[in-house]
Amino acid sequence: MSSSGPDLRVVHVARQGILDARGHVIGYELLYRGGPQDRSVTADGDFAGARLLADAVLDLRLDTITDGRTAFINLTRSLLLSGAATLLRPEVAVFELSDDISVDGDVLEACRSLSSSGFRLALDEFTPGSPAEALLPFASFVKVDVVNLARPDVVMLAKRLADRGLPLIAQRVETHEAFEWTREAGCTLFQGRYVCEPQAYTGGGVATQAAHLRLLSALNQPRITMDELEELVKQDAVLSLRVLQCINSAAFAIRREVRSIREALVFLGMGPIRKWASVWCLAKLNVGSTSELATMAMLRARACELLAADVDDVDPNEMFLVGLCSLMDAMAGRPMKDALADLPLTERARKALLGERNPLRSVLDAVMAYEVGSWEEALTSEFVTDELILPRAYGSALAWARELSSANFSA
Repeated sequence: MSSSGPDLRVVHVARQGILDARGHVIGYELLYRGGPQDRSVTADGDFAGARLLADAVLDLRLDTITDGRTAFINLTRSLLLSGAATLLRPEVAVFELSDDISVDGDVLEACRSLSSSGFRLALDEFTPGSPAEALLPFASFVKVDVVNLARPDVVMLAKRLADRGLPLIAQRVETHEAFEWTREAGCTLFQGRYVCEPQAYTGGGVATQAAHLRLLSALNQPRITMDELEELVKQDAVLSLRVLQCINSAAFAIRREVRSIREALVFLGMGPIRKWASVWCLAKLNVGSTSELATMAMLRARACELLAADVDDVDPNEMFLVGLCSLMDAMAGRPMKDALADLPLTERARKALLGERNPLRSVLDAVMAYEVGSWEEALTSEFVTDELILPRAYGSALAWARELSSANFSA
């Protein structure tokens, strides 16, 4: 790559869920940069934004990136004034205006025009009393950084916006404690890493979780036979149905009638069916938590698997399982060490999931950094020798997860 500027071939796109109080994803904020050195959506960030609205949207399909939900897309001042938002249909996106956009007559007119045409705007990192107050009449959402704004101010802002019918999105909600107080303060939508934080669950479901853990453990025993695998699958009615469904799914590229579970397993093969059955088991383990956790685990698993193909001394199948189990603590509501206790992982995989440095952990760290938009950290990993590797893997993982979802494989 030339040192004179960013590689214009690449736009890095990741996403972060925006959830309601019940844990349902209502949309995804798209995180994007033109290259690993871009840290703000300015200058080269304008290039990234324009490319996102053009190349990335057309190549990956917006509904693949967002799984058919609303896209929250950041607009810089220049992109706002250029009318770039009108490249998309109003119903598919919300356009976020950053708090550092200078509010003048041109910006006001652009917002007025977009709003009157049915486009939705969100005021990002809104601060009460700031010049962005003038944009409230054109806003459909307001986002507030709950780390930098005092709780009483969040409460007052939520009440004021509720009177205007404007939902308040709490940003940087990193813990379940923060989720609880922002919900009580009047925020109705939430964005942050709190969904990945382990939380102890009470009530029923412990026995069910234990059964799924036993099944997941058995599925991944290295010496399991086809007879044993068939018996395990047949014991779970939902799992049996999904094995049959997958034969005619585009995700598996096998289209024919089968007469038995055994025949379906033979056609799919031992490796693939163990992998997909593990995905389904993990999704069922996610009872009591947000479905976004299962989605994130599947994305990580697939991205890790694809990256491992280019890494020496890393088995893609093992890397898939590491990615899949990387949120096991949050799903099971137990510390990671306890959540992994019943799984037949290799010692290296177990250490990687517990944070110890090794090649498996390096791949996992790169994927996790990429998914939150930490481009420099992700792309300077020792095994990332080509800037295209991660965006291609993540994009392919998104498409795979979308196909899996449309085929009704996720819980």
